[in-house]
Amino acid sequence: MLSNYEPSRSYLDFHIAGFAHHEGLSVIENLTLGTQVSLRCEPGNPYDAQAVAIYFGETKIGYVPRDDNPYLFQLLYYGHSGIFEARINKVDTAAHPEQQFRVAVKIADKR
Repeated sequence: MLSNYEPSRSYLDFHIAGFAHHEGLSVIENLTLGTQVSLRCEPGNPYDAQAVAIYFGETKIGYVPRDDNPYLFQLLYYGHSGIFEARINKVDTAAHPEQQFRVAVKIADKR
């Protein structure tokens, strides 16, 4: 039996969807490796009833991709946002706008 086993805190890892269509360009210089972002569900979104928006401060910079958001949306919707930490984990400003930033969502360690 492994006594030092530590399960991974990784939950999701994805490129920011819709970055070019929101206000990401207005804060792009602040989006560096390790920058904390927040996740907010948008139940009234006309394009995706389970949309999860990504914010830097009060600036919406895009969305969690639709294929990755159902369980995340459900947890956020019911008030469990405190169990997650979301940070920029890849920056490539030379790439296509939809591929410039990746976000890692981890389960917070509350021990």
